[in-house]
Amino acid sequence: MSALEPRDAGTDTGTAVPAAISTPPVESEGVLGRTYRALSVGIVSVVFLIAFEATAVGTAMPVAARELHGIPLYAFAFSAYFTTSLFAMVLSGQWADRRGPLAPLATGISAFGAGLLLSGTAGSMWMFIAGRAVQGLGGGLVIVALYVVISRAYPEHLRPSIMAAFAASWVIPSVVGPLAAGSVTEHLGWRWVFIGIPVLVVFPLALALPAIRRRASGPADPAAPVEPYDRRRIVLALGISVGAGLLQYAGQERNWFALLPAVVGVALLVPAVRGLLPPGTGRAARGLPSVVLLRGVAAGSFIAAESFVPLMLVTERGLSPTLAGLSLAAGGGTWALGSYVQSRPRLEPYRERLMVGGMVLVAAAIAAAPSVLIDAVPVWTVAVAWAFGCFGMGMVIASTSVLLLKLSAPEEAGANSAALQISDGLSNVLLLAAGGAAFAALGGGTVGAVHEAVEAGASGSHPGAFAVVFLPMAGVALVGAWVAGRVRARA
Repeated sequence: MSALEPRDAGTDTGTAVPAAISTPPVESEGVLGRTYRALSVGIVSVVFLIAFEATAVGTAMPVAARELHGIPLYAFAFSAYFTTSLFAMVLSGQWADRRGPLAPLATGISAFGAGLLLSGTAGSMWMFIAGRAVQGLGGGLVIVALYVVISRAYPEHLRPSIMAAFAASWVIPSVVGPLAAGSVTEHLGWRWVFIGIPVLVVFPLALALPAIRRRASGPADPAAPVEPYDRRRIVLALGISVGAGLLQYAGQERNWFALLPAVVGVALLVPAVRGLLPPGTGRAARGLPSVVLLRGVAAGSFIAAESFVPLMLVTERGLSPTLAGLSLAAGGGTWALGSYVQSRPRLEPYRERLMVGGMVLVAAAIAAAPSVLIDAVPVWTVAVAWAFGCFGMGMVIASTSVLLLKLSAPEEAGANSAALQISDGLSNVLLLAAGGAAFAALGGGTVGAVHEAVEAGASGSHPGAFAVVFLPMAGVALVGAWVAGRVRARA
């Protein structure tokens, strides 16, 4: 066993080991076996809640912004979530490594619910955005803490399966979420979407927290002295969060004054990224750095392209917003299928090839999407292409999570999981900003206007504005295929 891999439960380290780590795994049990059932159901319920929120709130957001007279600030409701979550990810990694994942997970779920309540009761758009920022803090704390729970509580051979369960928990929300939120918004009002979701927090808390306390609480080595928090990393995390927010703002403004926040954002981001991601990430060094880089390349290119699919179908092919959104619904199922495929033990020796193939599918799907700009191409082409792309993403995203935990010692799982999520979130922000700026430059309008056009069903976008988004993102995904070939360190 490599020194970088998580220690086996029975390893004699010469120090006391907590029961959550010293209990020998039952090889014949799966993630729903007696030993892991409560924990698995609990943490998957947490992911289900996050998935339902992401799909439901996105449906209600345009109505909320219109009623709060905040359409010009619409994009900040998204960027506020992402930027605060970047900071929370680093904080959660340090907190979980030093004290265990229980406290950051409980705090994160509570903040997530509090942010929803704050947005749901907001009387102004800025208060609504503040609620989204609080929600982002909670989301960042939760996602990293969950990775640490998996590292502590599950033996290595079960981790691919629990990652597949995470992916599967998005299937139902991706279909039901928009329909349920649309119905509630129409009949009861958008506020009830935000206020109602926190009620769902009770079940995951009641089920997950006791199981985590039994199997994964406390530091990895309770006999070792607890190191103080790394204040430098926390300052860098604040820098990466503020820098990403400034670049997001600059990407929406097409004037010379936007250069100032752009320059300041870059000045904050560059040292922060170098300090928070593993050395060698920028040059795709083999092993852990390439795993972290691949996560960002895959997530950023796919999400940036996906954000423009509904708008393209509405403005260029005349679909209703509901039908345009549902064209992506099948992707939830194929994403889960891809994650299931990577979890099969017999395919473990071929994980690198699966990841390369997955990124090729993602690149092909993104490149095929703008073909519907040609009237002779049927609109269902996008649904088919996106189903294949989501299958590839399911294999890649789950595999990066599995490999990260495999290459991380228990006391490093929090910091490395934070690096993985930072790569994911930061890439989303930067590539969305780049895609939005290119879209606007070719007559597509600002990022804020993109969402308003989807809601109103307006037309008038130029086909070239969409092509300049999709084709570069397909190129980024192809770079990801090369990076995927470097995720395993040389023997």
